[in-house]
Amino acid sequence: MKTLALSLIAVAFVPSLATAAPSNDSSATRKPAASVAGQPGVSAKATRTVDVTMNDTMRFSPDAIPVKAGDTIRFQVRNAGMIEHEMVIGTTAELKEHAKMMREMAGEKHAAPNKLTLAPGAQGTLVWRFEKPGTVDFACLVPGHFEAGMVGKVVVRK
Repeated sequence: MKTLALSLIAVAFVPSLATAAPSNDSSATRKPAASVAGQPGVSAKATRTVDVTMNDTMRFSPDAIPVKAGDTIRFQVRNAGMIEHEMVIGTTAELKEHAKMMREMAGEKHAAPNKLTLAPGAQGTLVWRFEKPGTVDFACLVPGHFEAGMVGKVVVRK
């Protein structure tokens, strides 16, 4: 039951995924609306690569990343810590809600295009397209890490 709940929450967590899914109705030919946070990107279309390090001081480096609207960013993420960390992209409200869920279901694992979970010493890649100017957040939602300040911002300019 927890796995089903997590799957449903993961789909709801990234609104652009639900609108991007193909369907049999005539609206399937229209371009999906981008969420405030953007949408999953295609690695081959990345306009630049940003190296991000996560560590056990509950910080990301860098913790502020400037990009242009329309950019697809390939985040090369490294966990330099001794414990598991993750990078999750979303709006502040989405991240707060998801952090609450993670506290309630500690130990549960799930995958989503806006999330990368890394074991100590591991590296991975997260690709995201930033559609609209504004601020998009990212955070580690391992229980306690978000609350300890493990957050960052992507500042999307025109």
